[in-house]
Amino acid sequence: MGAAASSALTGLSLLQLRLRLALPASAQSRAAWLWAAALGLAAAAALGAAAWSTRDRRRRRRQRRLQQVGTVAQLWIYPIKSCKGVPVNEAECTELGLRSGNLRDRFWLVVNEEGNMVTARQEPRLVLISLTCENDSLILSAAYTQDLILPVKVPTANVVRKCRVHGLEIEGRDCGDEAAQWITSFLKTQPYRLVHFEPHMQPRNSKQILDYFRSIDKVSYADASPFLILSEASLADLNSRLEKKVKANNFRPNIVLSGCRVYEEDSWNEILIGDVEMKRIMACGRCILTTVDPDTGIMSRKEPLETLRRSFLLFYDLFGIQT
Repeated sequence: MGAAASSALTGLSLLQLRLRLALPASAQSRAAWLWAAALGLAAAAALGAAAWSTRDRRRRRRQRRLQQVGTVAQLWIYPIKSCKGVPVNEAECTELGLRSGNLRDRFWLVVNEEGNMVTARQEPRLVLISLTCENDSLILSAAYTQDLILPVKVPTANVVRKCRVHGLEIEGRDCGDEAAQWITSFLKTQPYRLVHFEPHMQPRNSKQILDYFRSIDKVSYADASPFLILSEASLADLNSRLEKKVKANNFRPNIVLSGCRVYEEDSWNEILIGDVEMKRIMACGRCILTTVDPDTGIMSRKEPLETLRRSFLLFYDLFGIQT
């Protein structure tokens, strides 16, 4: 997140795959509360973001050091990288990201004919495409476009493509010509295809992307970390300095927190949500994708990055930090 943060979290240990993050109807549910162990002063210029890694279960030994800091307000899954998010009330927390039924976070990817990833950085209108699930069918939707229905299980006869995400190779099973034609027709720029990451495929190693991560941290098509956290307070503070307000979805978080102070999430070293423990690894640097309006698919290339940059430089100037 750097100049504009949203907390990211890396994979769970295999023993924790069945743990769940729940957004209950009542805030009194224990799973709703967020607990944290303090790390230090938060950087006021960041937008509540950091990379995290789940920890071994030592909650009983550390419980006296933890304090309640907020609640989970929203859960989001982004099935297709750079496309529209799906809000869910409950999600399973896996080592490769959130899962709700057949929907997995960033398990689908748009690629060009060379197999390179395509995101809203190159095609801003990708944020207008949604993928939802009904029974055994996946539904691709976009405004003024007829929905496309695909089977949840991609036929094994479909080719497995070699793809590249941020320079690292990864596989993806091609979702077929209909999906390719649908996306190509909607974007109207060049031929594209849709691929799906399958559990038996080899994920990318987060440490090869950024050295902050452990060698055991893995991701599918996410940039570097399977989870991203944002707080409502930090977003509200940013919006207080913007003429045109932005939404949480500009920053594409998986977990949105309420009840904490502005940028407080940048000071947490470890968090506990229900029975899931996570450790903060790094702030997530923000890019031009945050300037894409999630409702129109139009990229401004300016805000909120310019305001975040000014705040970041002001913070460093106030504390006499050399950049």
